[in-house]
Amino acid sequence: MDELKNRVETLEYHVKLLLGMIQPVNRDFDLLVIQKGLTEEEVKDFHELCRELEEEMEEQKAEKFVFHSPLYRQFTAGLNKKLHPKETVQACLNQQIYVELMKKLWMNME
Repeated sequence: MDELKNRVETLEYHVKLLLGMIQPVNRDFDLLVIQKGLTEEEVKDFHELCRELEEEMEEQKAEKFVFHSPLYRQFTAGLNKKLHPKETVQACLNQQIYVELMKKLWMNME
């Protein structure tokens, strides 16, 4: 069992080294997922959070709601603790994921 653990740790180390060698092109969020060690389930949770917030944003837009700080609070409250809000929003914008939502969230950070 110790040999298996050592092999996994070596693989993790090698993946980190490989990540440092590549230059992602518009894949900033994917790179962030790998760097922060998120699981597939955690990424699915992130996408579900963003879909819910997009729906809420559309409802607010229909009601002529102009302040989106509640969306930002929901985003930060629901965001995986391994991720930092500003870094995550920037990565999503760079990768063109949930662009309209991320722009609204970004405005609440500045």
